[in-house]
Amino acid sequence: MKAVGFAGFSGSGKTTLVETLIPALKLRGLRVSVVKHAHHKFDIDHPGKDTYRHREAGAFEVVVASDKRLALMREFEQAAELSVHQLIAELWEGVDWVLVEGFKQSNLLKIEVWRAAAKKPARYPDDDFIAAIATDTPAQLPEPTLRPVLDLNDPDAIAQWLVDNGERFEYDPDRYQ
Repeated sequence: MKAVGFAGFSGSGKTTLVETLIPALKLRGLRVSVVKHAHHKFDIDHPGKDTYRHREAGAFEVVVASDKRLALMREFEQAAELSVHQLIAELWEGVDWVLVEGFKQSNLLKIEVWRAAAKKPARYPDDDFIAAIATDTPAQLPEPTLRPVLDLNDPDAIAQWLVDNGERFEYDPDRYQ
C-alpha cells in the first residue's frame, strides 16, 4: 500500500484535488481509500435511524453493513485524537493508495496544495515531509524549491506523477512506531 497526504490551508483545493485523483487512479486499475481529518464534531448518522438510536443508547461501536457498504461508528468516551497511522491501520487490506486529507503536522509524505490567491503562507519551506507542491501559480511560489511543482489543474498528471514515484510513498507501519 502507498500513502500520500495532502496539506494546505482551508480553501486551497485539497478536497477537490483528492476528489479528482480518485477516479484518475481508479482508471489506472488502482484501489483507492481516503482518510480525512475533521476539525469539528461531525456525524454520518441521523436521528431516527436504527444506528443512531443504538449509539444514543450507549453503544461504544456500531457497525452497519449491506452487500454494498460498511460503516463503523465509534463513540469515544473521552476525547481521543487518533494519529493518521492509527487510522490507516483501520483500512481494509488490498488497497493500492491511501489519500490522506489533513493531518498536516504528520510525518507522512505530503503534497502541499498552495494557491497564491488564498494569500496564505506556504508550508514547504519548513516541512521536510512535503514531497511536492501542487499549485495553479508556480511563478508565484514564495520561495524557490527543488521539489517537484505539479499543476493543480491537471489531476491526471498528478496521478501519473504519484504512480511514477510510487516507491517513495510505500507505506511501512513499522517506520512510524
